[in-house]
Amino acid sequence: MFDNGKFSHGKQVGACEEALAAYTGARHVIGVNSGTDALVLLLRACGLRPGDGVLVPAYSFFATASAVVLAGGRPQFVDIDPETYAMDPDALAAAVTPDSRFVMPVHLFHTMADTAAITAVARHHGLTVVEDSAEAIGMRRAGVHAGLHGVGGVLSFFPSKTLGALGDAGAVLTDDPSVAATVDALRHHGRGGRTLDDFPAVATESALPGVNSKMDDVQAAVLLAKLSVLEEQIARRAELAAEYTARLHGLPGLLRLPRSLAKEPGDRDVFYVYLIESERRDALVEHLADHGIETEVYYPLPLPHQPAFAELGHRLGEFPHAEAAARHAVALPFHPDLDTAGLERVCAAVRDFHTTPTDRTR
Repeated sequence: MFDNGKFSHGKQVGACEEALAAYTGARHVIGVNSGTDALVLLLRACGLRPGDGVLVPAYSFFATASAVVLAGGRPQFVDIDPETYAMDPDALAAAVTPDSRFVMPVHLFHTMADTAAITAVARHHGLTVVEDSAEAIGMRRAGVHAGLHGVGGVLSFFPSKTLGALGDAGAVLTDDPSVAATVDALRHHGRGGRTLDDFPAVATESALPGVNSKMDDVQAAVLLAKLSVLEEQIARRAELAAEYTARLHGLPGLLRLPRSLAKEPGDRDVFYVYLIESERRDALVEHLADHGIETEVYYPLPLPHQPAFAELGHRLGEFPHAEAAARHAVALPFHPDLDTAGLERVCAAVRDFHTTPTDRTR
């Protein structure tokens, strides 16, 4: 790429798309410049109309809901299953309205949403399923990779992800050739470098205005290199999660440790972060910071209560499981380069907080 000056939408991107398709089993992978753009373009390519309702979990990263708005839709929030942190299928069924046209489950942290139950609800109500699988590379249910249980899904390659680039990058996964062609057009201004001579052949390819959302070749080259060690790093993440769980199990005041929910042949969980719940989460965060240990709070304010969605009029108490997670959940240091000594240092500080009788009620 440096020899020919082709830094965007070039051969490295094509090679990366092919490698990701081989890894995930998707028939089509379209590289874009972020996971957020991937969601927006996927929704548009699937036919989202202005004002369409898109059912999304109340507990997720902001882009899950903002992508709906950016694509022209209206988010409709659904409470979560406290075990998976993903959309609860029963709550989904109760949340469907006459305006609902899409459902977007999100696979968070280390396990997938109950895609079988969610797609069953979707079929019953005539909803289109798209997946926010931004965190879920490597995750599978019944042998099917995350993002491929509905019309399509997305991947984010933000640097902290299980497969991370050196900056922003993302991809759309789909088995639908029409959706793939539309996303391909939308990421490159709708028509790319076409001329009037091409018009009769491509006039129906995309009637939507496109954007500039191409993946950079530099990021594609990085992803290609890191794909070669992805399985090794996923295995290391599983080892670290098991070590954390063994050391932290049974501590007073720890409300929840993650556990694997993969039960059937072809199921696979992948740890992106190691998330615990503590009844005194904020005080624990401060205690760990005092010991030089950085943490990350996921997510301190549920989506329905974000200022951007205030006009929807949701009140505290409407989404009890999402609100409980927002009060109690925190991610501990977690990456493949974390060694046993570093992990034990974190666990010792967590044990100290939860076992030392002191006033830590902040």
